[in-house]
Amino acid sequence: MSVVACVIPAYDAAATLAEVVRGLRVALPGALLIAVDDGSGDGTHDVAASCCDRAVRFRENRGKGAALRAGFEVAHAECARAVITIDADGQHDPARAPALLAALADADIVIGTRARTPGTMPLGRRVTNALASAAMGVIAGVSVPDAQSGYRAIRREVLADVRASGDRYEYETEFLIAAMRAGYRIGSVGVPTMYGAPSHFRAWGDSVLVVRAIWRQRAGGVS
Repeated sequence: MSVVACVIPAYDAAATLAEVVRGLRVALPGALLIAVDDGSGDGTHDVAASCCDRAVRFRENRGKGAALRAGFEVAHAECARAVITIDADGQHDPARAPALLAALADADIVIGTRARTPGTMPLGRRVTNALASAAMGVIAGVSVPDAQSGYRAIRREVLADVRASGDRYEYETEFLIAAMRAGYRIGSVGVPTMYGAPSHFRAWGDSVLVVRAIWRQRAGGVS
């Protein structure tokens, strides 16, 4: 059980996915690269099939949470000892993946923490991120500097033990809160804030889902 898996949820990412994969091949030689095409309308699946080790395809869009769960299932079946989650749109620097993995020596989940400053992160994302991070701190009693970052390293044990609901961006929030409540250690590593291709995060709709996820956890658990 020595393989490291990289799970790459991808939606309409044909223009950026291959570059992300190339960066991961350099940063993590030998890693198992798993792309999950979340019902894309472009050539994302063809790109994934040509450059990744595993390519899962949804016929219709289900959401990032559903894509992550599907990727985790493949990683588990392949006996991965750890999983890196990284977006397909080029907004995460693959070169930082080894640093996230190394930080698992002292943590169970490591979050790639971005600078939450004007000019580096859009205003709507800064507000949502700050509120989610603060709320998580209150609920779980652990400070989380970038609760919304999808760039993470996760131990196999956490993936086997933690369950979270939600099919879209709220899944990552619920997963993190559930892991903290289960006593898993959260670490962080600074990563560049890179915004190139437009994010699929819906500033209003997905923010509401994240807030609801936090409220459910505050009320006593995942529903």
